[in-house]
Parts: sequence; structure tokens; C-alpha cells
Amino acid sequence: MKRRTAILISGRGSNMAALIEAAKAADFPAEIAVVISNRADAPGLEKAAASGIPTVVIASKPFGKDRAGFEAVLQKALDDNQVELICLGGFMRLFTADFARHWYGRMLNIHPSLLPCFPGLDPHGQALRAGVKLSGATVHFVIPETDAGPIVMQGAVTVADDDTPETLAARVIGIEHRIYPEALRLLASGRLKLEGDICRTQGSAATDSTLIAPAP
Repeated sequence: MKRRTAILISGRGSNMAALIEAAKAADFPAEIAVVISNRADAPGLEKAAASGIPTVVIASKPFGKDRAGFEAVLQKALDDNQVELICLGGFMRLFTADFARHWYGRMLNIHPSLLPCFPGLDPHGQALRAGVKLSGATVHFVIPETDAGPIVMQGAVTVADDDTPETLAARVIGIEHRIYPEALRLLASGRLKLEGDICRTQGSAATDSTLIAPAP
């Protein structure tokens, strides 16, 4: 049985679209059961509907700082759709510790940096100001702390001397679209195992592939 998965969005749904496309494959172990947005004007809602995915809007603004009240309505929507796994795709709302703990090991997020470096806002600007030669994206399990949690998968790109936050973001998002579906595949197929703060992947092995920058 495919694992019923919800995608939570607040905006354009770029990673959502990549997950929906991957889930069309017959051998993909998860199905996208519902897309939920906390903003009625999120462009991703139209994309989801066009793909035949049910959508739900739970406007967060009326709840103000009442996170628990918002999450109670969100949880009901997840229950009504028999959701087993959650993928956050640019969902711009913080969760309470209780909600994060309830979904621990079943909720993924993607962040456009090689965590634990450059969490929070403006990760590409942070990377450029630090002068790193490699950057990328990280899929991780959600915990109460922001942009933390056991790391599931990472992908990297080289950073050019003339990069701007915008040009770097354009390359990193290509990596995001590759690794997020693969991370969901691993989770839905039962190949991930949490050991404390570390996520292990069954059947993974070291490879000789390397990425060096600047190129020698």
C-alpha cells in the first residue's frame, strides 16, 4: 500500500510539483493524498488542482499567534484525509513542539543549504557572505527547532565567485527537486531508521563520487 502523504505549502509549490510528478510513477511508494495551504492565494493550489490533487485551505492569519488552535484544525484535515506522512514545501508557519513531536519521524522539510550551515532566512546570502565553495539543499525530519532535525538527504552545487543569491538559488532549486522525491521514497518505503539525532539509510553504501570546487 502506498503511504498517504500531505504536502503543506504557503506559496508557489515548486517542490510540491516535483513530489506530485514523482508520485505518478507506479513504483513510487507514496501517494499525494492532499495539498494543504495556510494561504488561499498560494499559487501552488492551482498547480495541485490541475494535477487532480485535492486541496484544502486553512487560513492561518485569523489564528494570529494561536498556533495550537491552527494546528487543531490542520490535524483534523490530516485525519480526514487519512494522512500518514507530511512533506513541507515552503510552508511559512512554525509548529508547536507538541505538533512536531506528534509527527516526529513522519514529517519532512527541505531547506536550501547544507545544514547545519545557514539555517533560517536568506540561506543563499549567508552562504555567499561566508565564501563557501559548495552549497546545496537538505531534506530533514522536522523537530521543534527550526531547520534542525535528523538529516535524510543532501545535494550540493558549486558556488561561483560571481554568484548572487538569485543565481545560486536557481541552481540549488534544481537539486531540491531531485532530492526531495528521493527522500520521500526512502521514508515511504521504510528504509530510514532514526538513531537518536542521526538518520540511517538501509542499503546505502559509500561511493567514489566527489564534488570539488573550485575545480582543480
